[in-house]
Amino acid sequence: MRLHVADHPLITHKLTVLRDARTTSPVFRQLTEELVTLLAYEATRNVRVSPIEIQTPVTTTTGVKIGEPRPLVVPILRAGLGMLEGMVKLLPTAEVGFLGMVRNEETLAPSTYAERLPENLSDRQCFVLDPMLATGGSLGAAIEFLFKRGAQDVTAICLLGAPEGVAAIERQVDGRDVTLVLGALDERLNDKGYIVPGLGDAGDRLYGTV
Repeated sequence: MRLHVADHPLITHKLTVLRDARTTSPVFRQLTEELVTLLAYEATRNVRVSPIEIQTPVTTTTGVKIGEPRPLVVPILRAGLGMLEGMVKLLPTAEVGFLGMVRNEETLAPSTYAERLPENLSDRQCFVLDPMLATGGSLGAAIEFLFKRGAQDVTAICLLGAPEGVAAIERQVDGRDVTLVLGALDERLNDKGYIVPGLGDAGDRLYGTV
């Protein structure tokens, strides 16, 4: 597994505002979109492209276009939806699937309650969106779901991660082609499975529900 923790002042600045408990839901949503676009820039560094010849005002030249089959973006419901717009702004030709995961707050174990994905993901580059990598249960289950559908190349994008979650994903995907892109790697998890210092429940802060 490849781990990339973003190191950019704009990303750190936006994360600081997201962490602030006084930040309102509308501001939180806007900053999340902006932050994901910045993270997506790093996450798509190895997106597949194919050559294309074009005519400029001066001459013909060869450039590139996003290759086929198109990349697949998969937000994990519900909080991952808040990251979708920022991702497709950078990668507008991508297809979008959905995967509903819920975490049992007592056992912290994930389960799948909904999915809308192609039956065959072979040869597809998949980008999974999940704001918080805490225990790694939900993200790990989502990645496993994609590999069972035939995916061979999965990149996960998270705003924040905890060392425990990163270690869990690394153990689970051993030997598979997985890249993990984080806005920041935080200190630890608390006894309730929340990231410290973190930013709270991303879904609640995105949508204003508790």
